[in-house]
Amino acid sequence: MRYKMFMRVSEAQQAFFAARRPRKDSPHTTDAYRRDLAGITALLLRELGRSPDELTVEMLTAQALRNAFGAFADTHAKSSVLRAWSTWNQFLTFCVSDGLLAGNPMGAVARPKAPPLTPKPLRGEETPEQLLAAAADGSRRTRDPWPERDVLVIALGLVAGLRAAEMRALTARSLVGRQGEMRLHVHGKGSRDRSIPVQPIMEKIIEEYLASCRRRFPQQRFGPSTPLLRDRAGEPIGRGALEYLVKSCYRWAGLHDRVPVGANLHALRHTFATRLAEDGATASEIMALLGHASLATSQNYIEATGREQRAAAASNRTYRALDGIV
Repeated sequence: MRYKMFMRVSEAQQAFFAARRPRKDSPHTTDAYRRDLAGITALLLRELGRSPDELTVEMLTAQALRNAFGAFADTHAKSSVLRAWSTWNQFLTFCVSDGLLAGNPMGAVARPKAPPLTPKPLRGEETPEQLLAAAADGSRRTRDPWPERDVLVIALGLVAGLRAAEMRALTARSLVGRQGEMRLHVHGKGSRDRSIPVQPIMEKIIEEYLASCRRRFPQQRFGPSTPLLRDRAGEPIGRGALEYLVKSCYRWAGLHDRVPVGANLHALRHTFATRLAEDGATASEIMALLGHASLATSQNYIEATGREQRAAAASNRTYRALDGIV
């Protein structure tokens, strides 16, 4: 199979994605893989002085990859480098298993240490309630306020813990069940579907939002299988527009200083999970409600609440001395 080592890298990458099709990766995951492969490939072409048609699998040596990743790291954050390293490790592992390479050279390419997974909930005990109240009052002062949509988006994060992609995948059919026993069916990350119990108020919020859609876009038909969340033109909302919506809600509510850096919409999901942990939910319950692939990820929320750590710190006998002087 040695002749396969002269296959072009572009062809090998196409074969890699073809081999992954049975995994049913989400479009977001596939796009991320393509960006990582394309970014490093461009640096390899520059490093080796080759054109795309000239870059073959046999040229993917440890030295070439080290240089490419070094250049990539100069302009990207640790998390981006780590993700790209993982993507290329999977791609080159495929090349080995398919007889395109004798061995995977990624073991010789340094990678950043994975940062600890730390939840980033909204700061302040009353912040979620204040955010919802501001959204309902139409605090997001735009030329065309849409409080029904703002409240729905914030609520989907705070009481259901949905990711951005999961929100965008919702339809009117996603809310199922009998009155008083409604559940939100979510198509989650890694094609892991889950069903989240919700209270009757969520049904009312969705109904009010759909009524606002019909008022805004009387010529459009909103069927049960069409995307639920819409932009101001009546089209399915994009990822960037959804993030901007949430960020604007923080700003107009005067709560932007209570949002952890880089969290934005995801801070709503982390707030949902953290409150679950604070109220006594187990790691397995959090795992089921948030659609985590690993129980260890869910355990982070329980550890982050610090209930046991707070009790241990409170037992420090020096506090008795403080009590005596204050």
